[in-house]
Amino acid sequence: MIHLETKRLVLRDYTPADAEEYYQLKMDQGAMGRYMRDIMLHSREEAQADFAHVLADAKKPDRTFVFLRVERKEDGVQLGSVGYTVEERTPVGKLVHAGYFYFPAFWGQGYGTEAMGEAVRFAFEEDNVYRLTTGCLEENRGSERIMQKCGLIKEAERPGWQWHDGQMKTRLEYRLLREEYLASLSPSGAGRTGG
Repeated sequence: MIHLETKRLVLRDYTPADAEEYYQLKMDQGAMGRYMRDIMLHSREEAQADFAHVLADAKKPDRTFVFLRVERKEDGVQLGSVGYTVEERTPVGKLVHAGYFYFPAFWGQGYGTEAMGEAVRFAFEEDNVYRLTTGCLEENRGSERIMQKCGLIKEAERPGWQWHDGQMKTRLEYRLLREEYLASLSPSGAGRTGG
């Protein structure tokens, strides 16, 4: 079981007791409907199956999904979820694709950056990740700021890449390699924001 803490947050694996709140998050129009439609859930039955898969995968030694519940330390209120999916395992480490989504009530308060910073730290320092990638639509400035504040490096801008809200839109891609992460920790590095 993964259990991480930052100044204000707890990031942890989901448990069976989290079922109802997991459903609420993954079916929330505000948290998922704007930019996460591809993983948004639309029925209780769909949510139950998805949650069962999350719980089962977390028990595997070679788990694929490392998405954690993000809650406020002071009161245990669920804010959202952060983590990554393992896309490939190589001799030098895992290649993962990261993501995050939060209830709109908690946007703009630094929680996303704090949680993502800790997820990045865990990936490179504890989970043998070699490359972490993520991205967002160009218009999603809040998401891009999280990536930048967590030390990720922009590697692509893809015009007309993704169909969204009735039109083709530009997608931005960010990455961080293990050596880039480690360099950011050195006194001469740029430093990073997070937990």
